[in-house]
Amino acid sequence: MSRLAVRKTYKLFIGGKFPRSESGRSYLVQDANVALASRKDVRDAVLAARAAVKGWSGTTAYNRGQILYRAAEMLEGRRDQFVALGEPEAEVDAAIDRWVWYAGWSDKIAQVYGNANPVAGPYFNISSPEPTGVVGVVAPPESPLLGLVSVVAPAIVTGNTVVVLAAEGRPLAAVTLAEVLATSDLPGGVVNILTGKVAETAPWLAAHMDVNGLDLTGVHEAALATSLEEAAAENLKRVVRPAVGSVDWSADPGIGRMTAFLETKTVWHPKGV
Repeated sequence: MSRLAVRKTYKLFIGGKFPRSESGRSYLVQDANVALASRKDVRDAVLAARAAVKGWSGTTAYNRGQILYRAAEMLEGRRDQFVALGEPEAEVDAAIDRWVWYAGWSDKIAQVYGNANPVAGPYFNISSPEPTGVVGVVAPPESPLLGLVSVVAPAIVTGNTVVVLAAEGRPLAAVTLAEVLATSDLPGGVVNILTGKVAETAPWLAAHMDVNGLDLTGVHEAALATSLEEAAAENLKRVVRPAVGSVDWSADPGIGRMTAFLETKTVWHPKGV
């Protein structure tokens, strides 16, 4: 018996749920209707990210690593779905491996980036990295899956939460990744993904006073990048500037994206007490 196919509606990912845009708007991309996020959706996503900061940053590094590894497991299980969306097989495999790579760093970055400092006196002086808080991310449009994982994973593995503006022209991989994360034991609000017009939503994210950091890797228009940096300066957000030239997302990522959104806390403690 013939039947009608169940067409998929691609929604936003906010606070662990999949709401439609409050504006009710959508746009057609890759033969699919995708939610067109609004200013209020940005505010809702930031609220969800802020609410998740305390619990996520308070989770042990080991447990954060387990959750990132679980994301790799779930992505592995849906590998063919991402290939069907047009993602190259090599990039899907690299995205899976990247989750695993950052999962392994979860309980090591503090040892590498922190330090016991030599001091002249009977004291211990220890520098310890702590998460910045809520980070806004503009995903790279040229690599909607591997690039997205490469900017999201380092931000959350160190205890930050993120609000992501997905690649405007190729958002399906990002929303499908949200479905992976929703089944990966990741607490709601740690990753929030908005689809739509970056030029429309990014200014509200950059200017939001409850956002602590901004990753502009996916902004390739110089004028827009400058205006976003100016907006971010209002509350001294940490900003990762857009890359100059193309980025090789398959290369060794290093630890720079993890340390970009870490603060250093230095503690003094007398010896013998």
